[in-house]
Amino acid sequence: MKKLLARGGVALLAVAATWTALVLFDGDGGTAPPSRQPVPATATIIRQDLVDTKTVDGALTYSGERLLTSGAAGTVTWVAAEGTVIRRGRPLLKIDRKPLVLMYGGLPLYRELRQGVTQGPDVEQLERNLKALGYGGSLTVDERFSYATYLAVRQWQDDLGLPRTGWVDATQVVFVPAAVRVTEAKVDVGGRVGPGRAVLTVSGIRRLVHVDLDTDDQALARKGARVAVKLPGGERIGGEITLVGTVARSARSGQGQDSGETTVDVDITLNKTPRTKLDQAPVDVELESERHEDVLAVPVEALLALREGGFGVEVVEGSATRIVPVEIGVFGGGKVEIGGTGLVEGMQVGVPAT
Repeated sequence: MKKLLARGGVALLAVAATWTALVLFDGDGGTAPPSRQPVPATATIIRQDLVDTKTVDGALTYSGERLLTSGAAGTVTWVAAEGTVIRRGRPLLKIDRKPLVLMYGGLPLYRELRQGVTQGPDVEQLERNLKALGYGGSLTVDERFSYATYLAVRQWQDDLGLPRTGWVDATQVVFVPAAVRVTEAKVDVGGRVGPGRAVLTVSGIRRLVHVDLDTDDQALARKGARVAVKLPGGERIGGEITLVGTVARSARSGQGQDSGETTVDVDITLNKTPRTKLDQAPVDVELESERHEDVLAVPVEALLALREGGFGVEVVEGSATRIVPVEIGVFGGGKVEIGGTGLVEGMQVGVPAT
């Protein structure tokens, strides 16, 4: 109860200041007798589930950020703009006017692929992309770099303006699991690059919300839990927690120094695509703190601060009213859980007139 009162304290103080009636009970702490004062505005005691939430800061971003490197050396003559979505077969940048092309696959291009190499899944990965890009012909997708593979590579190279060597290496292709969005270019047109140099930061194209959650609140984040996200412009979207980190990290202050706090990573998948296209846009995330099911609830403003301590509600019965002391539970959606002698669903309670 102390914890609940601490969370709801600000709201209750505001209620007490607005709804100023203070009631003195008889010595045995029972319900005050009915009075014949003017009937106040009323609200109905209802039975419902109440959810207490805590709002934390998050950022709307994209999934799966990674750094891409090039195996080529030369001068950058073109680079994809920030925010561009690159799909299979499209160039990420050009070095000496030769494109570095994106292909789909989970295995990095760790060796030169040509006729005579040993069989392997990297060969199959290349052949699958060639087939998807329309260079199949008589090509069989397997782990063997065949003569048909050689011919398909030459045709692909010819169409892209690459030397028709018939072999593929890291100067020509980067493999990633799916389409990417360019987050940041690490090189500028006119700049020089060498093998292994980082050229682009990219991410997936799926939107998600990331939260650096204070470790004190870690219990609020459960994988699979539903949350509500408030986006820029007032848009609200539901979401689901899909990742909760297991490693605590030191939080940084605005000056980049250790703030003395620790956080864990929390990722949230949204139920639909947000209207805003902004990356790293600040958002508010409502995490479920506590849920009480099938409880009696009234608007928070129905609570009365009692002179002897605690809270009550003013029950309205026809033209008469009486004060009933209540025990309070969780707060949620402008309502508060109550329990008290004789209180039932459907009763009317007084609220401040609007």
